[in-house]
Amino acid sequence: MNKKHYFVVFVVLALLASVGAAAKDINYKKVNAQALREYQRPVRPGTNGENPFWNGFARKFMYAPAFDFPEKDGAREYVFEISDAQGRMWQMKARSPKADLGPVWQQIPGGTDVTLRVYAVDRQGGKDATPLGERKFLRDFPFQGPYNTAARPYKEAALKAMLYIHRLKTIRHWKDHQEPNMDYKHNTYVCKIMGATLRNECMVARYFPEERETALQMARNVVAFLRTVSQPEGSPLAFFPPTYYKGLIASARQENQNTTMCLEALSVGQGLLDLYNETKDRQYYDWALGIADTYLRLQRADGSLPIKVKVPSGEAVNNSNAMLHPLLRYLERLHDEYGISKYEGMRQKGYEWMRRVAVRSFNMTGQFEDVTVLNLKPYENLTNCTAAPYADYLYCQKGSTAEDLRDADDLMRLSEDQFTFWEKTPQANGIRRHTTPCVYEQYKYQMSVDNSACNVAGGFLAKYERTGDQLSLAKAIALTNTITVVQNVCTGQIPTTWEQRTNVDANLSFWLNCTVSSINMLLRMDEALK
Repeated sequence: MNKKHYFVVFVVLALLASVGAAAKDINYKKVNAQALREYQRPVRPGTNGENPFWNGFARKFMYAPAFDFPEKDGAREYVFEISDAQGRMWQMKARSPKADLGPVWQQIPGGTDVTLRVYAVDRQGGKDATPLGERKFLRDFPFQGPYNTAARPYKEAALKAMLYIHRLKTIRHWKDHQEPNMDYKHNTYVCKIMGATLRNECMVARYFPEERETALQMARNVVAFLRTVSQPEGSPLAFFPPTYYKGLIASARQENQNTTMCLEALSVGQGLLDLYNETKDRQYYDWALGIADTYLRLQRADGSLPIKVKVPSGEAVNNSNAMLHPLLRYLERLHDEYGISKYEGMRQKGYEWMRRVAVRSFNMTGQFEDVTVLNLKPYENLTNCTAAPYADYLYCQKGSTAEDLRDADDLMRLSEDQFTFWEKTPQANGIRRHTTPCVYEQYKYQMSVDNSACNVAGGFLAKYERTGDQLSLAKAIALTNTITVVQNVCTGQIPTTWEQRTNVDANLSFWLNCTVSSINMLLRMDEALK
């Protein structure tokens, strides 16, 4: 073996060592068996008179489900028949039509589309000819790790992704301009994309000294533009930049005219705090506090906030409420990093509303500016993007109660059950349409998205750090490793969607804010496994 070969071996061993002792210590035989046991127990079944039946719109299950089928007077018991397209059938009996499928769940192969029918049996043992209820769904693959190994060290993947954004022509535009380059169409979503741009450029300034001056100049120009489009001091939505700008994509829809998503100003607020940390320029800090002051005025007596409001009045567009985890994290940062206690009452009221209303109802609805929030039925658009981040928040709170941790567990089980795919059945041509493991974003957008993978990975990592649960760590690693697998090894781009695509405009499958989420998850995992 020559010196070159020794060097290659050394590099490979160094990469393997980079995953950290915690990852290498995972006993997959043990955690896989644990996973199978846990899948026997349904997620928040509505059978105890306290929990609602939340799964009326669900399309797949990893945990044994229970459904809200009606009881029949005079029935002695109920027969559950589960069948697939190949003619296979699995049966069980129960005293209630709302019983969960735990007794037969492990018998049904993962990746199987099934039809469930429930029949009443009378006191003489006669089975009804017509089912009381019927559901079609996917019995999804369980977790059976390990999956992909990391294609490169997490920190390296994060750094490459930072530079990819920083060097994009449409983002580099900020170096010499104080308005966005609309060739990148997602700049139409001002708060989300420009807030993420601020955060990325501040990371570039921190990690790449040779790019620091350019990165900070770009960030300053982003802020200069935001000042020209934000609501003025003294107005109902003071200091809020807009959700929609220039009439592109969803910004062109009639329902979005003169409206803004209530919590999206927090994306800019976080970026302003990052920029203040890098420059110590007080104007950015003051603006970030101004945003917090507006939320203090907008918060209702019960602790809630509307999901979407009219501009400039701040009036709610409907009765839908925002999921408050971004606000709670923002206020937590102001307290922990800057010693500001002014907003602690607001944070407590928001936490109480989440505990008492959002988590109890389990209606963890979507909060997306490009998906309508009008006329939604309860549970019609559930998403991991509200459930998993709030679980993450609860696991990370030192003062979390036993009830909080149970709620966090349920939210993670929901996020895995409804949106996570550990495996996919290949198409007829032998190709899996989505790179797995992956996480779908929401009911209204059945697509694997990197930000969603980060949400679920982050929640599982937080659970591991709080409880030491090795299965949660294994799940977090599996999802984070996929980020490195889908990343373009040459450019550093992390695609937003992880499905096989042909002839698609690259801008439509690359959301800058999602990449920033991936960067943060990669850095977080790197730190956790040191």
